[in-house]
Amino acid sequence: MNLANDLKRYDFLNTATDVAEKMNLSVYLVGGFVRDLLLKRVSEDIDVLIIGDGNLYAKELAKQLGVEKVVTYKTFGTAHFEYENLDFEFVAARKESYQRDSRKPRVTIGTFKDDINRRDFTINTLAVSVNKKDFGKLIDTYDAIEDIQNKIIKTPIDPLRTFNDDPLRILRAYRFASQLNFTIDESINIAASKLKDRLEIISQERITDEFLKILASPKPSIGLKLLYDSGVMEIIFPEIANLAGVDQRNDYHHKDVFLHTCEVVDNISSKTDNLWLRFVALVHDIAKPQTKKFVEGTGWTFHGHEELGARMMKSLFRRMKLPFNKLHYVEKLIRLHLRPIALAKDEVTDSAVRRLIVSADENLDDLITLCRADITSKNPDKVSKYLQNYNNVMQKVIDVREKDELHAFQSPVKGETIMEVCNLKPSKKVGEIKKAIEDAILDGKIGNNYDEAYEYLLRTKDKLLKDQGKE
Repeated sequence: MNLANDLKRYDFLNTATDVAEKMNLSVYLVGGFVRDLLLKRVSEDIDVLIIGDGNLYAKELAKQLGVEKVVTYKTFGTAHFEYENLDFEFVAARKESYQRDSRKPRVTIGTFKDDINRRDFTINTLAVSVNKKDFGKLIDTYDAIEDIQNKIIKTPIDPLRTFNDDPLRILRAYRFASQLNFTIDESINIAASKLKDRLEIISQERITDEFLKILASPKPSIGLKLLYDSGVMEIIFPEIANLAGVDQRNDYHHKDVFLHTCEVVDNISSKTDNLWLRFVALVHDIAKPQTKKFVEGTGWTFHGHEELGARMMKSLFRRMKLPFNKLHYVEKLIRLHLRPIALAKDEVTDSAVRRLIVSADENLDDLITLCRADITSKNPDKVSKYLQNYNNVMQKVIDVREKDELHAFQSPVKGETIMEVCNLKPSKKVGEIKKAIEDAILDGKIGNNYDEAYEYLLRTKDKLLKDQGKE
């Protein structure tokens, strides 16, 4: 098979061929770029294999392309640069050997075959010649084309050896399955299950990166279920593994919490690429095992799981090396994820809607998206009813938000004014009175404006001071 026509759109290849010819080197495009070319997927990562001095070739190609910054790694014989929104990685053909306590290989000079043999999965062993004499020729050492056609992930050598050398490949296998919607060869699952404890030598940052890539895939449940079935989830995210087998009330959900969570994540992933909203969908019921209680006549209940779940996030973020600038967003949506459901069931009052708007603030639309995704009943009438109720809630939200100007709600009367009117010093009491004014606005007793709020303060200050216990 020749891919010369498929490569025509990549302008850099003419220069790459000329440099290879000039330096008398054999050069190939390898790995994921070639795989994605066959799958008609856009790839921005270009892996280049050189039989010879890879760093020297990278520097000369960069020079000819007008690239000034080239990063080289002499220990591994690799180089990297960026060109026209493409990431280039250059490697000299090599052999690798591993020590048990590290995934970093010992590298020695190797042949083309040596380099192909060291790669993780058959679908990543394809190579395309960049050389003038056979430009575009596809080299398939391990029947990768057949595996791509059959949509299956296999390792080129025994997966026990593949994963023992580099345990991160376990997560990469499940990530590729999730990204590409491929199945996993059973030998991979067996090896992953046997060697899952080897993941302890992998840094948390690398584990988290692969996990988030699974979460960012088109159908994350593929990877999540593979992680659970192999036992790997118990190692990398035990709180999610613990959701399995936690039954829910029959009148609300038809699956245990883990399977329900997988469905919620898939639902939300069909609506948004927001990784952190997907993460909220993954962890929104994370505290259900701890709050599970059986109530006669009702069934299993999980009272307070939203609050406990939110409180669990800080330590989880710390352990998993997640970005703390996303913590508040995740905590807030977990804490609030039952609020719209309650409104959807009942007649919606303006006061309840105001409080929801203020609590969710700029994340209200994301909250409603989460709640819609949380409907996983197999009863179409029930789903239709809940979705219509959410539509009613959202229309009420729009009406109230526009009428009451609650886009960025805070008390129109500031603390300084309260201290002056009530003859108070800076204290907790000032905040309590301010909150009483805010509650009056949210309950619809007064409008969301300074004049009505100030008049309410003057009219009720004696009662407020008495209720709060003036210092």
